Amino acid sequence: MHQSKLAKYFSCNSNEEMTKKSKQNTNNEFNAQLTKKLKKDSTNINITGSCSTEHESVEESNEVCLHKALDLTFPSIKQQNIVWKKICAENLMLDYCILFPQGIANTLFNMLEEELQYFTGDLTRIKVFGKWHNIPRKQASYGDEGLTYTYSGITTPALPWPTPLLAIRDLLHHLCGIYYNFVLVNRYQDGKDKIGEHKDDEKELDSSAPIASVSLGQPRTFYFVHQDARRKLRHVDKVQLLLEHGSLLLMKAPTNKFWYHALPPRAAAKLPRINLTFRCITKKQHSLVPT
Repeated sequence: MHQSKLAKYFSCNSNEEMTKKSKQNTNNEFNAQLTKKLKKDSTNINITGSCSTEHESVEESNEVCLHKALDLTFPSIKQQNIVWKKICAENLMLDYCILFPQGIANTLFNMLEEELQYFTGDLTRIKVFGKWHNIPRKQASYGDEGLTYTYSGITTPALPWPTPLLAIRDLLHHLCGIYYNFVLVNRYQDGKDKIGEHKDDEKELDSSAPIASVSLGQPRTFYFVHQDARRKLRHVDKVQLLLEHGSLLLMKAPTNKFWYHALPPRAAAKLPRINLTFRCITKKQHSLVPT
């Protein structure tokens, strides 16, 4: 189980839904709360004493408390209440919304900090232009049994779905009508962590299904650059947006065929971010996890 001094930013009581606020206020409040928590010594950052007993370890009581704090069927999240923003350009189709209210997003962030296991060893390096580089962030992948995902010279196995990721997957299925069988997780410690320009166009991906990107934690700038502009063949305006705490971005076809996307470093970003990119891997093309 992944443990971190940053794991307990918010109380278990933080799952109450907030009243309607602007997106900017939501993320300002997240930053203010998280920054305040980080100033405290980690030994003083508790969840709530009411969740534990004297016979439970701190680790066990914290996990139980987090799961008690949130109904993972997300009964308050209704399709009709979601406000979508459509972002379009030449061969680019994006849908963006704030999916999780702040309290739910806070608790999900803490759950994932507790439960996710990140890759080590060879799976922490990727091949770019024939050279191997350390990945400037933490990564993990989860999904249905037997699935793998190959990109940049590495093949990542799908670990079994942890409860919170499975709950988010099921919510996306309910809202979008798409069964996602795989998720790639990227954890950015702060603004130094990044991901370079790339396309999610690997052969094992179902290109007709949108990639669903869920962001939790530090809001970060995300941009798209057209392949012709990248090759300096012609001018095409860059598309840029802010991925906010609790947000969902759907990258629809044919976006990944024509556009690269990236999360650049930002010195002003001091807090961690977890990004979940849910994908559909085609059954006929997937490879089995080596035994």
